[in-house]
Amino acid sequence: MTGFLKMHGLGNDFVVVDERVHRHDLTPARIAALSDRHTGIGCDQFVTLRPACAQGADVFVRFFNADGSESGACGNASRCVADLLARETGRDRVGLQTRAGVLHATIIRSGLVTVDMGTPAQGWTDVPLAEEMDTLHLPIAGDPAAVSMGNPHATFFLPTADAIDPCVAGPELEHHPLFPQRANIGFAHVTGPGAMRLRVWERGSGLTRACGSGACAAVVNAIRRGLVERTCTVVMDGGELTITWRENDGHVLMTGPAQTSFNGTFNPEDYPR
Repeated sequence: MTGFLKMHGLGNDFVVVDERVHRHDLTPARIAALSDRHTGIGCDQFVTLRPACAQGADVFVRFFNADGSESGACGNASRCVADLLARETGRDRVGLQTRAGVLHATIIRSGLVTVDMGTPAQGWTDVPLAEEMDTLHLPIAGDPAAVSMGNPHATFFLPTADAIDPCVAGPELEHHPLFPQRANIGFAHVTGPGAMRLRVWERGSGLTRACGSGACAAVVNAIRRGLVERTCTVVMDGGELTITWRENDGHVLMTGPAQTSFNGTFNPEDYPR
């Protein structure tokens, strides 16, 4: 049997499996089956923990979308893992090795975590896009901006919060030919110089109650367009995150809650390989 934790950040929920001592046979098909909300445990993303091999990291974290595909980063899951490690170690600062690099997290208080998400990649090859272009204005109806926060994001800025239904527009935009690795699609409505409303259609998972890396991308793109200040409150369906894009070093800081829902076990052999 394999143990797991069910965790969430603002309702963006995760199944976390610890593989630091023993690895489990978690194939993409098995992860997709376990992520199914009707026949599996159910989650937006599936997270595994392995021993770190990078300097300054306490654990190597891998993030998988609900369809079994791997993602380079996940902001809300990073906060959850940081909270888990802090409770294990008694430290208020931990390092997470990810496909996008080592992310450093600080526990502000119980259940509230700040993660340094690093510097956003703004070049067209970094997002990546299918051809050379200005990432601040993509040639797609709605004039989105693109950036990578360890995974590709495109942000649409809307006149009202309900101008576009993410469940209608999201699937097609995720698979737009300009995004060779697909993309997370953010729909943002700026409500003031330090606030925005955001909904995100996540590649491989669909509409989620919150997306940490999507919130970071939306704020970065809004700042690039001169729409918001360097610190912004992002209101999503599941709650609020505070995002700061530091001017001195270009790093993006994300602050928000992390919670554990329950733990349990499953038999991998009960799910298709």
